[in-house]
This record gives sequence, C-alpha cells and structure tokens, in this order.
Amino acid sequence: MKIYHLAIILTLCISCASCDSSKDGDNNTTPPVGETMTDEQILDLAQKDALKYFWDYAEPNSKLARERYHTDDPGNDAQIVTTGGSGFGLMTILVGIERGFVPRGEAVTRLQTALNFLQNADRFHGAWPHWMNGTTGHVIPFGTVDNGGDLVETSFLCEALICLREYFKNGSEEEQALAQQADDLWKGVEWDWYTKGGEHALYWHWSPQYEWQINFKLEGYNECLITYIMAAASTTHPVDAAAYHEGWARNGAIVNNGQRYNLPVVLSYNGANGNVGPMFWSHYSYLGMDPRGLSDQYANYWTLVQNHAKIQHAYSVANPIGWTGYSDKVWGLTASYSRNPNGTTGYDAHSPVNDKGIISPTAALSSFPYTPEESMKMLRFVYEDADWKSRLIGVAGPFDAFSIHYNWVTPRYLAIDQGTIVPMIENHRTGMLWNLFMQAPEVKQGLLNLGFHSTQHGF
Repeated sequence: MKIYHLAIILTLCISCASCDSSKDGDNNTTPPVGETMTDEQILDLAQKDALKYFWDYAEPNSKLARERYHTDDPGNDAQIVTTGGSGFGLMTILVGIERGFVPRGEAVTRLQTALNFLQNADRFHGAWPHWMNGTTGHVIPFGTVDNGGDLVETSFLCEALICLREYFKNGSEEEQALAQQADDLWKGVEWDWYTKGGEHALYWHWSPQYEWQINFKLEGYNECLITYIMAAASTTHPVDAAAYHEGWARNGAIVNNGQRYNLPVVLSYNGANGNVGPMFWSHYSYLGMDPRGLSDQYANYWTLVQNHAKIQHAYSVANPIGWTGYSDKVWGLTASYSRNPNGTTGYDAHSPVNDKGIISPTAALSSFPYTPEESMKMLRFVYEDADWKSRLIGVAGPFDAFSIHYNWVTPRYLAIDQGTIVPMIENHRTGMLWNLFMQAPEVKQGLLNLGFHSTQHGF
C-alpha cells in the first residue's frame, strides 16, 4: 500500500534544498562516552539525551516539538510544530519529571504553555492538523489538500493528554488545573465526525476547503490502532464498535497466519502480507496502551508487538541482502531519514520488504520492552562502539539514521523518531506510561467496548 504521508514527506525531502545538501560523511560528533556504564547508567543516559530534543530544542514559543532538527541546518523548518511528535514529547517530559531529569515546577510551566497553545491553535471538528505554526497556531499544510484535521496525529496527542491528566490529577492546585485542561482538550475531538457521515470506519483527514478529498480510510494493520481506541474511549464524541470491526479489522481479514523466522506475524501488515512492516507500527499506539496481556478476537497484542521486534532482529542477523554491518547488535528498520542512491538525504519507511541498508536507532531503542537484550546490544553499539559512537551520538542522542554499508550518517533528528525512545525505555523499566494510560476509566471502557481484555490491568 502506498502510504499517503510517506509520499508527502518524500516529496518534501526531494524538493528541499537542505535535504539535498547532505552528502556521505556529514556528521555532528560529541566526545566519546565511557565504555564501562552499567545497564542502568546507559539507560539513564539514553533517556536524558533523547529528552533534550523536547526540552533544549523545543519550538520556543509553543514549547511543543519541532518537526525536525538538523544540526547541519538548525533553521530548517524551525517554526513547524508537529502534533503527533508533540504528544510523544509530552510523555517524554513526564518521564523526565519522574526521573528528576527536569525540575517539576519548570516542567509544569512549560506544559501550561504547551496546552495553552493547543487550546488556541487551529482545530477542525476538534482535530489538530499534522503541522502548525509555532508562533501563530495556524495550520501549515502537510500537502496541498492536507490543510485540515489529521485524526491520527491527533490520536497520538490525545494518548499523551490522557497520560498527562492522570499524572497530575492528584497534584497541587496548579497541577490539577493542568490536568483539567488536558482533559478538556482531548474531549473536544469530534471522533464521530471523522466517520464521514456515519460510515463504519474512521477517516484520516478532513479539510474545510477540500473536505474528504484525500479519502484515506483507517484500515489495519499499521500505526493507527490507537486512533480507534481513542475514538471508542471518547465520552463526548464516541465511535461505535462497528467502525473498529468493519473498518480497522476488515471484518476479520486483518488476521494473518504467516510466519517469519518461525515466529507468527499475527496480523496482516499493510503492504507486507505475511511479513512485518516498519518498527514504528509497534511503538506509536503502544506508548500508552499496554500490550502486555492485551487481547481481542483478532490478536494477542503482546505476541504481535514482541514478534514484530524479534522478526526484525532475526532479519538483521540473517541479513538476506548482505548489507555490511547488519548483526545481532546493529538492527532496526523503521520510517526515518534515509540515504538516496546519489548520497543525498531523503526519507523512507524501511522494513524487511523495503530494506535500503539504513538502520534507524529508534527502531531498536523504542523496542526495549519487547526485546530487552537485543535492544541493549544496539544501545551499547551506538554509545560505545569505538569506531561509530562519536559519529552516531549528537546533541540529543543518537542521530536519526545511519548505514555502515555506505559509511553514512545523517546529522538530523525527527520528533516522531526521537519521541518514542524515552517513553518506551521507561515502559520497559517501570511501566510508567502504560500504567497511567490504562488506569484511565474511559480507556478501560473504550477497550471493553471494542472487545479487548487485559490480564495485566484486570479487565
């Protein structure tokens, strides 16, 4: 399946002068890190570093996440705020507070600024656009006809707003007000509008100018599961279970009996029938939603996401194309910056069925809950390998993508890639965000409405 958003990003990267300027060998180095860190020390370091993207390099007015940060061109798209990446950033900051990486009071002030911005920003039947101007709050079109509400990006943000509400709801008076604001924001989304007049499915986009012209129905399996969960959980504009079963689950056709490396793939990954897709499909929906012990009539979701990571790791070890550098400690294919055939930097959704020899650190690092040993090997490679560590680690942790085969590193970051690292490492360490999200009563009820049950959380 041709992914609409990937096509837009590819177009932007191909047309963007800064994208074309990055040749092989461009990098931004930092002093080497010692090689004697304990597991806890290196996990702390990885979280502190990735947090910097959303703390030190946030869009200055809104305090939300910039779409991208290029160390070789810091002014590139400096005003573009990304909705989904900002949601990941909110969850990252919650972890930073809990671990003492950032002062709680200062974080609360920043979060107030961020939520005030979201409250006043453009919304389209409650949904935020994919991109916003960080100064004005107005929509920045993601594409010519994509200049309205983006329901999927909105669902990533709402996943975070639920976590934020749960984290602060019993805090100080100021924190409780912040929790209430987060609750009001997420309840303002008109999920039922995005069924396009009551169809049994959700649609990704709506524009006041172009209406439903994009016509992108949310059908599984990809990164959009959380969109149906949030729509079912809404207490103000809910979507009924038929949209999930007939739209997302394709009346049961979402189930797939295929195997890779003797591991069931469980569901049919869009565009990769019988195989697995890019790794972010097992991250975005699961920053808050806990897959441990989670099941419905279609899948055991822990098996689904764990096998996704294990299959990707096994693929790297098998290395069927023969890329230099793939191994049990260098693995992970997902959507990220990529190396074009002429050496310039582009963007691609890497997976076992679209392997360009490009490793994206977020793929393995955000899979820590699923593959702790394999992910730790990757983490130690990027921070401790004598030949690569100084090239791979920049001002906010591991750069977005690299290739040993091509001796190539891109000195750039993307919010949606950097933003899954801290939350998923924390879910591995303590289950913090999983517990916050799953304790929300409307989340529990929404999951039950769709036929889900969780042994981990007792329903």
